[in-house]
Amino acid sequence: MTDYKINILHIYPDLLNLYGDKGNIACLKKRLEWRGIAAEVRECTAQNPNIDFENTDIIFIGGGSDRETEIVRCALLEKKDDFIKFVEDGGTVIALCSGYELLGKAIQMNDEKKEGLGVLDICTHIPSDNSRLIGNIVIDCGDIAGKVVGFENHSGRIDIGSHTPLGKAEKGFGNDGKSGFEGVLYKNVLASYLHGPLFPKNPMLCDYVLKKTLIHKYSDFTELAPLDDETEDMARNHMLSVLL
Repeated sequence: MTDYKINILHIYPDLLNLYGDKGNIACLKKRLEWRGIAAEVRECTAQNPNIDFENTDIIFIGGGSDRETEIVRCALLEKKDDFIKFVEDGGTVIALCSGYELLGKAIQMNDEKKEGLGVLDICTHIPSDNSRLIGNIVIDCGDIAGKVVGFENHSGRIDIGSHTPLGKAEKGFGNDGKSGFEGVLYKNVLASYLHGPLFPKNPMLCDYVLKKTLIHKYSDFTELAPLDDETEDMARNHMLSVLL
């Protein structure tokens, strides 16, 4: 066991729990522990809504239904300034599906505009017919993680403006169904519509997040020890062969 330790905070898993998001938490934790790095997972829930930003290294926000997402949005707005400071100071945030939308400045549907956390300079638009972009997706993340596979199911359309995308959609809809981009990378924020869950299918992407988090926290950290991902690679390559 090394002297390194990463503290992971799962935001409202009792409300934002669609599409196996807890699998991402399990993947983060195990890929640290397999390398001898301690990992502690805490939860911010409706019963225990405290967020200890100072003693948190990774914040994870998953996806939920419209009703549950609205409950979480209202709760997190009370911590908006702390959230922005956490990100600007280099804290890691992983936000998927509706969690991705919550990081933006606003969510717009018809004449109703709901305030977001303002972590990202984006705005989500919900079409009046609430049509959804659904299906398996492949994005090319380049040197970060190669080709990444996932599943998307969202009515939101996001214009990421000047932000750097997580990747280029080779199959599927991505952020808005027309730009060809998917997700956002900003500082140590990874935001995406992909779930299913995302990290067990794409361990290289999980390791990208873990490495950036460890480098930010520990000045002497340089590289993650390799793991045997043969089984995971076989599963992902099979999906790529089916989809592309």
